[in-house]
Amino acid sequence: MKPDRSTMATNIPLILRAVLEEYALPWDGDHGVAHWARVYENGLHLAGETGAEVEVVRLFAVLHDSRRVNEGHDPDHGPRAAEFARTLRGRLFELPDHAFHLLHRACAGHTHERTHPDVTIQTCWDSDRLDLGRVGITPHPSLLCTEVARRPETIRWADGRASFRKVPEFVREEWGIEPDEIR
Repeated sequence: MKPDRSTMATNIPLILRAVLEEYALPWDGDHGVAHWARVYENGLHLAGETGAEVEVVRLFAVLHDSRRVNEGHDPDHGPRAAEFARTLRGRLFELPDHAFHLLHRACAGHTHERTHPDVTIQTCWDSDRLDLGRVGITPHPSLLCTEVARRPETIRWADGRASFRKVPEFVREEWGIEPDEIR
């Protein structure tokens, strides 16, 4: 009997363990755990208004930069992350085919594509772009896909957290990663 790809609850801490086992960069780097956590928060904040598929947004947050090999120019990290997600599907998470296609596409295109017609992919990309303050770049509304992300108050909220490299409490409480491991 084929498994129902829509019923397995997404266990983010388990997925993070798999990611971090092979993560090539420092956990506290520009593209590390705190960034993923802020992207996660950004995505949930945006999805509340955009109607994006929340499980895709959650998985994107922890997978999109999981296969970077450096903190600088790494144009193939998105496609590598998308293929890594494929290896985890069925082992560590389940998604219906349509939702997995969105996750794969969001990971693969998040660095080199401007926008996409699907609101879930737009939400994923905006959640990442709203965290550019961690590298000293304030997100510009013209480079964001969704109306909610382009709002000045959304940009201020996200940029303030990113600029101060805030580590959300759930990283310790829910993900089981201690702050000293990522600082």
